[in-house]
Amino acid sequence: MRIRPVFVGLAVALAASSIIPLALTLHAGSPQEDKEHAAIRAVLSDQQNAWNRGDVSAFMKGYWDSPQLSFASSSGFVRGWDKVTNRYKQNYPDQASMGKLDFSDLEVHTLGPDAALVLGKWHLQRASTDVGGIFSLVFQRFPEGWLIVHDHTSVVTNPAK
Repeated sequence: MRIRPVFVGLAVALAASSIIPLALTLHAGSPQEDKEHAAIRAVLSDQQNAWNRGDVSAFMKGYWDSPQLSFASSSGFVRGWDKVTNRYKQNYPDQASMGKLDFSDLEVHTLGPDAALVLGKWHLQRASTDVGGIFSLVFQRFPEGWLIVHDHTSVVTNPAK
């Protein structure tokens, strides 16, 4: 059976008229959701600024201070705020190893009234060698604000351009 071009054009137009409003509805956030996303982005901005000052302690303020905090990477799981802090301090002992951090391509997805998923890219510009990759963060809202409860960070050795 051969589909006539007029029907193909009509089918495409109908599909587009159905999909585009749906996509806009899914993408558009409520004012409250926009406010929450801005608060989450502010946590990440504060972390980036703290990192670029060489202040790991201030950087860690974006994480949930709990033994239940989890961090996953290619070297495995680390559990607990103290252990995650120690991991950062061990892997980045000075300003030169920390370099300049930049987060990009951030996507904030609401999971519920008190939970969100953030996807993004990270890049460290350093004098020796640059390094970067991708991350997914699970944020939870606490009385004191939005905090990272789980971090999965991966190094990407040959990023696609």
